[in-house]
Amino acid sequence: MMTVSEAVMTRYSARSFLDRPVLRETVEEILTLAARAPSGGNLQPWQVDVLAGEALAGLKVRVAASLAANPAGEGTEFAVYPSALGEPWRSRRFACGEQLYAALGIVREDRPARLGQFAKNFEAFGAPVLLLFSLPRSFGPPQWAHLGMFMQNVMLLAVERGLATCPQEAWAAVHKTVGEVLGLSEDRLFYCGMALGFADEAHAINGWRTERVPIEEFASFRGF
Repeated sequence: MMTVSEAVMTRYSARSFLDRPVLRETVEEILTLAARAPSGGNLQPWQVDVLAGEALAGLKVRVAASLAANPAGEGTEFAVYPSALGEPWRSRRFACGEQLYAALGIVREDRPARLGQFAKNFEAFGAPVLLLFSLPRSFGPPQWAHLGMFMQNVMLLAVERGLATCPQEAWAAVHKTVGEVLGLSEDRLFYCGMALGFADEAHAINGWRTERVPIEEFASFRGF
């Protein structure tokens, strides 16, 4: 049986999925267990809308129409990245992007190809299931952190079941359309999507992994 450590080490953001359905019962099991995530005061601030089949296809059509009319997107309600991203974070983000496009043989100068690959976000990279996460607008950074813990549980539980995921903040760029399709009330803030399915392990884009800095760069120890 897979250990938690093995799930952590083997999880990655898949960007190509097989045309293979995921049972609703499997998704329900994952979400039920993921809800054991901690949250201050047990608020459990997360809300998840799960789309598959015709519902997912309908969202894709609506989003495609929105992007055709507004190629730059609808703007976001929050900054996905700081406007002035300093070091070492800027270099880490740059390296991640370079690795992704290098895996596909797309050079930096080929802007159309890069934009074409980015646009696949809004197809959920071909995944059969898309999870869409939101939370009350009145909540702040602590509750956002709790949502993140819940999402991490979802991703690790998916790995345990032989599935792959890709958390996608790109969906925030079409938050208006997503909100309309889901019927989100004004008091809810849409955060991001997460593709879920069986990874296409043969696809080049799933063959690379981002690096992690050594523990000395992010942790300090006292009193040991």
